[in-house]
Amino acid sequence: MQDIGMQYHIHCKEGDVGKYCFLPGDPGRCEAIAAHFDNPVHIGMNREYNIYTGTLLGEKVSVCSTGIGGPSASIAMEELAAIGADTFIRIGTCGGIAMDVLPGDIIVANGAIRYEHTSVEYAPIEFPAVPDFAVTATLKAAGEELGYRTHVGVVQCKDSFYGQHSPEKSPVSYELLRKWESWKRLGVKASEMESAALFVVAAALGVRCGSCFHAVWNQEREKAGLEMPMTEDTSAAIRVGIEAMKRLIIADK
Repeated sequence: MQDIGMQYHIHCKEGDVGKYCFLPGDPGRCEAIAAHFDNPVHIGMNREYNIYTGTLLGEKVSVCSTGIGGPSASIAMEELAAIGADTFIRIGTCGGIAMDVLPGDIIVANGAIRYEHTSVEYAPIEFPAVPDFAVTATLKAAGEELGYRTHVGVVQCKDSFYGQHSPEKSPVSYELLRKWESWKRLGVKASEMESAALFVVAAALGVRCGSCFHAVWNQEREKAGLEMPMTEDTSAAIRVGIEAMKRLIIADK
């Protein structure tokens, strides 16, 4: 029988969260997401897991931060799924790789490069990290209809933030730089740290997951000498995620 008692890391039990759940990385982003709920209640916070529950269109929904990277994100998904969550939208940030990605743009992932380790403890490397199609299509439609520059494509997921931003300092710089060149040539849209793990864990658990991101900046455009103002305002990505979830709730009903 499935254990539906108090979950070890998120400190929640059955009834605390809805079946629909947002997964930002930053605990500080949870309050901004919950502000879009009707009657949001702060359930609690333990470690990197900050949780609010409320309603959208009369349906119980929650937001739970995951911290940084695949290991903590997979823990959140495992424990939320154990107490009833089955539809997840990651609302995150990313750094652009493709030259057409500008700061402030919305990225919707239709696949993720498994350049991390968490996912290999759930599936062989040959298994692709892909999101749920309906969630992804809904995120794309929401972004476009809200009027945001929205890109759909593959994102790269890694375990080391500084492996991307300071690869020359690494003893394995030869591998990091060579792989980065591959991502560019393959048209990868952006780099982030959680979706590959979340997509594979979702497949293993039989739940739905999709991801949308706010592009903070684009280091390739900066290298090319193009003006590159950094933006950390995630409000557009939050609105896209909220609108997409509302559409999923309506479709499910």
